[in-house]
Amino acid sequence: MLARVATFTIDGVDPRQVWVEVDIRPGLPAFTIVGLGDAAVRESRERIRSAVLNSGFEFPARRITANLAPAFLRKVGPGFDAALALGVLAASGQVAPESLATFAVFGELSLGGELRDSPGALAVAEGAHRAGFAHLIVPRERAREAALVEGIAIAGASSLRDAAEVLAGRTPAAPPAEARRASARQEPDLADVRGHAAPLLALQIAAAGGHNLLLEGAPGTGKTMLARRLPSILPALTRAEAIEVTRIHSVAGIQSDGLVHARPFRAPHHSISPAGLVGGGAPPRPGEATLANHGVLFLDELSEFQRSSLDALRQPLEDGCVTIVRGQRALVFPTRFMLVAATNPCPCGYAGVGDRCGCGEADLRRHRRRLSGPLLDRMDLLVDVARPAGRELRAGPAVDSARVCARVAVARERQQARLAGTQARCNGEMDGKLVSRHVRLEAAAEAAVARAYDAGALSARGRHRVLRVARTIADLEQSDRVSVDHVLTALSLRQRDQASAALAA
Repeated sequence: MLARVATFTIDGVDPRQVWVEVDIRPGLPAFTIVGLGDAAVRESRERIRSAVLNSGFEFPARRITANLAPAFLRKVGPGFDAALALGVLAASGQVAPESLATFAVFGELSLGGELRDSPGALAVAEGAHRAGFAHLIVPRERAREAALVEGIAIAGASSLRDAAEVLAGRTPAAPPAEARRASARQEPDLADVRGHAAPLLALQIAAAGGHNLLLEGAPGTGKTMLARRLPSILPALTRAEAIEVTRIHSVAGIQSDGLVHARPFRAPHHSISPAGLVGGGAPPRPGEATLANHGVLFLDELSEFQRSSLDALRQPLEDGCVTIVRGQRALVFPTRFMLVAATNPCPCGYAGVGDRCGCGEADLRRHRRRLSGPLLDRMDLLVDVARPAGRELRAGPAVDSARVCARVAVARERQQARLAGTQARCNGEMDGKLVSRHVRLEAAAEAAVARAYDAGALSARGRHRVLRVARTIADLEQSDRVSVDHVLTALSLRQRDQASAALAA
């Protein structure tokens, strides 16, 4: 007898439908799984046999062949267990085969028949909804997450027996509890900052326009402290962005209690490999750049990262995605994030601080070579973080996160209205065509940009980035036109451009 069950596999961060076809024929007892499955899929034969028997069902002592279609798609992970087990039960007449017509099934089985927590349930729910299924059976621990997808009934089952009861209609597929808002993180506040007028302005501009930011300064001046306060002034995620972030975290195995509302803030250690940073491995998995999608990727001690890792970020920064090709298989991971980095000016960190620096010219050159010139050219804002004066440390806070966040939200609303109907959502994502269309310069501002470019202080890419930053400064001031003051402020926040050009050469 033949039975067919629908399930899904995770291809990168996207769901792909898989049909589990189970055929039972007379012959010597055997259980064969075909369809390009990995080791976890092949090992599922033993888990399924034990789970079926320990759930009170009969495991057929006949020849069983299970096919995972399409055969050309590599199947990875144990998430096919529940579909395979229900296929065996349907093909052997212990579950009505016609009851599977409107159901998709996803989850790993234990030897005792329990349905175990399986990452990727939200992506599977999205795939099942797009494929037209009315119901989805997932592990109970993932039911709340899967229920974020509207238009499909989610049944959270704790065991194979529960799943069979749902298919038989004897246990109603009660909707899971309403998804709770994930507990908000207590973000560090800008009210803790003393002094640092220029870096604070740069943080506001970066948050308002989604711009990349490099903080450079001696040890202990507050670079990391400033960077870790950036999430407190970022606007809230839209529902579409929140769903995408939650799906990526689900695929990566990062559990969240409900929909993720806080923008991601990822701060990997400097020993990370290129594959860990942008994605890769076997099978390919999302890297830190994808986990930071719609959020912030913070690289502390930038000069300590491998040059190959930093170079791997160049294309994701430009394209907003990274394509991983392995064995004639291409996977696309989203990478729309803000890059924030902090670095010391020299190996000892005290270059330009009186006579404290003991680095020689060779040490300085070696330190600068470790930073990728093309990557630095992709930074919109390059800011020196100086040691605050004593009177500034004794003074009160200049700003707090709540006021700045409200100002940033107004600027983002202006950008979203201006960029409606385009792929860009903020000024930091505008390409050259959008910059030409939406950045209207006054005559004096145009002349200031031309002088900086003719003097060699800007590359062609740097010119576009200055214009985007100037547009964001104008948005913060709720101005429709970009004035010379806006342009001069943007140019002053790229003081490292000449050094970057020298490094790139």
